[in-house]
Amino acid sequence: MSSASGVMTQPLSLIDELVLTLLNEESGYFRQVPGWNLNCAVVGAALAELSLMARIDTDMESLILLDASATGDPALDPVLSRIASEADQRNAQYWVERLAPQAESIIDMTLDRLCRLRILQHHDGDFWSLAGSAWRMGVHAGSEVGTAVEHVKTRISRAIFDNEIPDPRDVIIVCLIDTCDVLRFIFELDEEAEQRVQDISRMDLIGRAIADAVGQNIAGAQFRRSALAKKIPVVPLRRVLRSRHVRTGNLPALFADLHGEFGPVFEIRPPLAQDMICLVGPEANHWVHRHGRMHLRARDYLEDFEKVYGGVGLLPALDGADHFRYRKSIQPAYSRARLEERLDELLSYARTEMSDWNVGGTRPAVGMCRKLVNSAMSPLTVGIDSQDVVDDMHKFKDRALKTHIGRTLPKFMLKTPPMRRRAKLVGAVVDRVLSGHTPAQRIGCPRDLADDLLTMHTNDRQFLPESNLPFVLSAPLIASMYVGDQLSFIVYAMVSQPEFHDRIRAEADAVFAGGDPDRETLTGPATDVTRRFIMECMRLYPIVPLSVRNVMNACEVEGYELPEGRRVFIVQTATHYMDSLFADPSKFDIDRYEAPRKEHVGTAYAPYGLGTHNCLGARLTELYLATNLLLVAHHFELEIAPKNYKLKISPFPSMSPSKKLKFRIAEQRHELPA
Repeated sequence: MSSASGVMTQPLSLIDELVLTLLNEESGYFRQVPGWNLNCAVVGAALAELSLMARIDTDMESLILLDASATGDPALDPVLSRIASEADQRNAQYWVERLAPQAESIIDMTLDRLCRLRILQHHDGDFWSLAGSAWRMGVHAGSEVGTAVEHVKTRISRAIFDNEIPDPRDVIIVCLIDTCDVLRFIFELDEEAEQRVQDISRMDLIGRAIADAVGQNIAGAQFRRSALAKKIPVVPLRRVLRSRHVRTGNLPALFADLHGEFGPVFEIRPPLAQDMICLVGPEANHWVHRHGRMHLRARDYLEDFEKVYGGVGLLPALDGADHFRYRKSIQPAYSRARLEERLDELLSYARTEMSDWNVGGTRPAVGMCRKLVNSAMSPLTVGIDSQDVVDDMHKFKDRALKTHIGRTLPKFMLKTPPMRRRAKLVGAVVDRVLSGHTPAQRIGCPRDLADDLLTMHTNDRQFLPESNLPFVLSAPLIASMYVGDQLSFIVYAMVSQPEFHDRIRAEADAVFAGGDPDRETLTGPATDVTRRFIMECMRLYPIVPLSVRNVMNACEVEGYELPEGRRVFIVQTATHYMDSLFADPSKFDIDRYEAPRKEHVGTAYAPYGLGTHNCLGARLTELYLATNLLLVAHHFELEIAPKNYKLKISPFPSMSPSKKLKFRIAEQRHELPA
């Protein structure tokens, strides 16, 4: 079956329609349905669909298997198989409770299917929205090809408010979402509408039976709050201090070791500092990625830092619908496609910075790589050259993080005369950006991040007020600090491993052999080794090894209860050093990213974070890193200085190589174009 738009269409199942009904497009996730409740509702939808397909029959007392033959639906067949495997006859409530734990896999399959059908669109951060094509497709059973879609919410609205006789499928949907107590968040219900909902819920015996079974399991969940919750283990401080990874600054490896001894949730009690509840390991990563948005909040941890820049409601500190809306608004500016369109400029800016690299000279690795990244990032994102101030901007950001986030320095250390001078540079940078982004100045210029931000500010001055502009317009200079630090790890790894250096140099020389490459060459098979090499560096040396959140809703992770108000440290990159996930994790192995191994697939590989707050510019960053690494390998021969240097990591406020690491410019291999 196909629509007039050429999009393949097929009937939606009750599970599909339940997910679409519960999707809140403003927040990019499901309505306010707690995890257990959502799982029960999804299983209820699966049972109802099997009943409509005459595979099972159910009433208020029992659930009977009628036909065990497969349906061909990968979301339904495992449910049917479980029911068929049970010798004794059970009721619907039993099966809802029994099957609820596997509801997450059903939800994953449903979301993937709806994306394949181009009904939903998936966004970075694990957000979803309704795709534009969904309104043009005939997706409901019985719809005519080429006609406009009657979206499930529209059908339900007509049944409730226009007193239309609902389809039996719509009755079941109404029963399920009313049982989850979210119908009132989807529609504004007055007394008459409330009564109509109750009338609809009594129209179908299957719907009533399954909704009652779901409701009983939801009610029972209120009493599952764990009096039997496991006590969170406390890690002796001496165990932490004696670790060799503390001496090298390798936080992911340290926490991987602690996970092996103390499990996925443990507490560290440092002297003169707040106790740390740590979430570590694959199960914790999965929980944070899927459920963290319902229980954890970023704002509490970052609100003090916001004030340093005079802002409130900055993207890193936003949660929920505002966070999703903000990400959607600026997502185009962080797309790799936009950078690919300006590759020639990126190459030119980087080479201009490299023109000062004198053979025989020695440069600090961190400063050298930060300046290289910023040479292109600043003009391409906000339209200014900031090389003259970027070092001071980085020092100010570093001090602000140490005083207001890491709390490793007292706050008055941000008020010293040098820091006050650097704080004023933030305003100077904003003035540069604004003076270059007047309508007259932007004629004929490609759109950049500053254009998108200023448009958002003009359209909604409350959502992005003027007080937030100093932070958002100087953010690319801050980003160059992180990307530059990652590049310094990558260059170190290349120069210190001759076998990989040779392979990357060969790729670089081939790529630039006929002049500057196009986007297909730079991002295709020709740079495969470089790309996998960068991935392995980001596994071993992730610049942001952990995230910090506050518990806004009490929850349970792997049997441990996290009380409301407590601060948790999510060490998402500890999995990078776990041999159950990455074979021989301390070994530098770029083949782990090829089929059939593909060890990076899933939430165990998390250099860009997890869940809603993962890095918006991940693919953009990959292109910056690859391009700069190839340029370095093609034009220069670098050496580590001193030659006997062993890598040490500075772990705070983010991971970067020690300041003692330097690169010596040993040779210029190819001339830099004029």
